[in-house]
Amino acid sequence: MTFPISDRSPIRFVDPLPPRVDVVIIGGGVIGVMSAIFLRQKGLSVLVLEKGRIAGEQSGRNWGWVRQQGRDPAELPIMVESLLIWKRLAADLGDRLGFRQTGVLYLAKTDREMAGFDAWLTHARAHRIDSQLLTRARTTDLLKGAAAAWKGALHTASDARAEPWTAVPILAEHARDQGVQIREVCAVRALDLAGGKVAGVVTEAGRVACDHVILAAGAWSRLFLGRHDIAIPQLSVLASVAATEPMPEIFPGAAADDDFAFRRRADGGYSIAPGGSQHDFFIGPDAVRSTFAFLALLRKEIGSSIFRPRAPAGFPDAWGTPRRWSEDAVTPFEVTRILDPAPNMRILGRVQDAFARAFPSLGRPRLKAAWGGMIDTLPDVVPVIDHGPIPGLTIATGMSGHGFGIGPGVGRVVADLVTGGTVGHDLSRFRFGRFTDGTKISPSPSL
Repeated sequence: MTFPISDRSPIRFVDPLPPRVDVVIIGGGVIGVMSAIFLRQKGLSVLVLEKGRIAGEQSGRNWGWVRQQGRDPAELPIMVESLLIWKRLAADLGDRLGFRQTGVLYLAKTDREMAGFDAWLTHARAHRIDSQLLTRARTTDLLKGAAAAWKGALHTASDARAEPWTAVPILAEHARDQGVQIREVCAVRALDLAGGKVAGVVTEAGRVACDHVILAAGAWSRLFLGRHDIAIPQLSVLASVAATEPMPEIFPGAAADDDFAFRRRADGGYSIAPGGSQHDFFIGPDAVRSTFAFLALLRKEIGSSIFRPRAPAGFPDAWGTPRRWSEDAVTPFEVTRILDPAPNMRILGRVQDAFARAFPSLGRPRLKAAWGGMIDTLPDVVPVIDHGPIPGLTIATGMSGHGFGIGPGVGRVVADLVTGGTVGHDLSRFRFGRFTDGTKISPSPSL
């Protein structure tokens, strides 16, 4: 399969709409697919509806890191569980996931960064994670041919990688084999409500009755919820990624400093991207309305973000995107099946230059492909995983670029949240009401 998945990719999941299921999941990314798998294991009938293609958006466009390292303390226990699930999935499904425990390195240029890494180790020790600080010498020993003067690194050898554009569709096939029904190119236009609670969904192909809906729609979640007068301060930023041609191995896992990040791929190349928080931020109506909510995050990232005056046509926060529509009319979800933004090639050029400076024996990496993806984020850079204000609605969105690795664990949590099972983790930091109950919202303390 070529990457990334786009609206030109073959349609692979074409199950007919059933008249009724127990649970409808809106969104065919890793969160939706894994929630479906765990719900099906509990004996529920499940339908996953995806307006474009499975993993067509950020679940298939991310860096492919499966990391515990640097997580928000509230996310960390779910991520520890998620890594165990990834290992079980890899044992069941084989090498097709591209799952390898090859480690993650965070590279420090300053003593302040090293101090931050050291402080985070408190959380690693609490969960018996094998993270450790590395000296300058040990860091350069791990990175073949490195010439950069890093002070040291934070290293977690048990962290992993996987191939997102192949892994998530394979997980969807696994879900279908277990009895989950999946349909691509089928947008959900609205919730069908009766007596103030969920009674089903209205899709572009007809109505499906259900008792529960899970919204796992990534960057489109705010727009969908707004149609039902439910507000969350969710925005999206453009992340640019490139794949290099095959090249000698410098490290089998993933690494990053504040200039560049890379991950070894199964085809012998590397996925490379800007390090730190170098994103393109499009300004639209929702961005304007959410300025106050995102103020602390904007202050933190103002030096590295690129602000653009308007989102491209068809994007969730474009100035011309409708915020209201009728159930019998074409919706924004059908107008734009897959968010496929052009990457910022200027940023990626700087990434190539930084890579060449760090590894001069390899030179400037040649690019095989480049793409953009829209990362959905919330002001505190952690998700909403909670029941919504409408009975029968559960929301799992705002993964803030952390969703691929933690997806299996979140899927298990969401399944138990829906069925009233034992969630097993403290979800208070991820509650829906934190934006309106007076809680002070500040960016995540993760690395």
